[in-house]
Amino acid sequence: MASLVVLYKTPKDTAAFDKYYVDTHVPLAKKIPGLRKYEISKGTVATPGGPSGLHLVALLQFDSMAAIQQALTSPEGQAAAGDLANFASGGVDLLMFDTREA
Repeated sequence: MASLVVLYKTPKDTAAFDKYYVDTHVPLAKKIPGLRKYEISKGTVATPGGPSGLHLVALLQFDSMAAIQQALTSPEGQAAAGDLANFASGGVDLLMFDTREA
């Protein structure tokens, strides 16, 4: 398996972010080919030392790194990536990696 982790930094308007994310972005992202699982954080994103500066974390699972790369270059992946500018005013980081059970 492989994961794509999307770290959304705190936006200018959290209520507008949340509404747009759930109503518009999630339906776009769920169309990405090869997506096996889509999870998002619930509530505050914290660190052991306190606040993190992140508003939301999305965890997307795929079969492999190659599947993530294919997904991101697909029309659906490009649409989801292009949509980030419409709501992620605080900035966003994407991390990709292979996973294994430990």
